[in-house]
Order: sequence, then C-alpha cells, then structure tokens
Amino acid sequence: MPGIDECLLEAMRLPGARGAALVDWTSGLALGAVGEFPGGDHEAAAAEAAEVARLTAEQRAFTPEGYTAGHEGGAEGAAEPPVEDLIISNRDSYHLLRFVPTTFDSSVFLHVWLGRSDGNLALARIRLGEMAGRLVLG
Repeated sequence: MPGIDECLLEAMRLPGARGAALVDWTSGLALGAVGEFPGGDHEAAAAEAAEVARLTAEQRAFTPEGYTAGHEGGAEGAAEPPVEDLIISNRDSYHLLRFVPTTFDSSVFLHVWLGRSDGNLALARIRLGEMAGRLVLG
C-alpha cells in the first residue's frame, strides 16, 4: 500500500499531469505536493482547492441521500467522504479533486492538475479512485 509520496509520484505519471498534491480540506494544508501548480505556489493552490472542496463537501445538495458524517462503508472500515470527486475545467486545464476515505474523518483529497491538450480526464478519474483506495495515511 503506497504512502503519500508514492501516490503523488504515481499521479504524476498520468497523461498531462502538471502537479499533484494531497490536501487536508479542513485546514487547507498540503500534506505533500509534486510538480507545478497554478500561480507557482503549491501552498496557495492547496488552500484554494481546499476551500472549494470544503464548500462542496459541506453542502447537502451534493451528498448522497441519507448520508451522515462518519458514515462507515469504505475499504476496511474507512469513513466514506460525502463526495467522490470534483472536476473543474478551464480553457487550458483540468483540476481533479478526489476525496480519500480514511479511518479518521475523511478530510483529505488528492488534487491533480492536468493539461487539457494532453490530459485524459476519464483515465485520471479512474486511476485517482484506485490510488485513493490504496493510499495509506498515518
């Protein structure tokens, strides 16, 4: 089972990957980051992505019907996050935020920045889901 660094390096092997980070959406801190980030500052990018993730995760309109915080049901008893992933697209890139089930509060997500011209959003979404399921935190 890969740790943070191995997971981020695997994410950087995705077609079109420009940068990858594991971010805590409650604090806005990057727990690890590799590659480039918009504006050249991975800490600012992590804080801004965390704000979007937090706003989404806390809105009932985006959570599954009947969801309650701390819902058990992921791999090996992990708490399921309220949202699987977010996709933000602009003229030249995609931002994919994949929420990670954890044994504590599921307040982290993988953020991958993909170039639009050479990125494969469908493949990235599948692979990030696999990575999130294997990631070992702690």
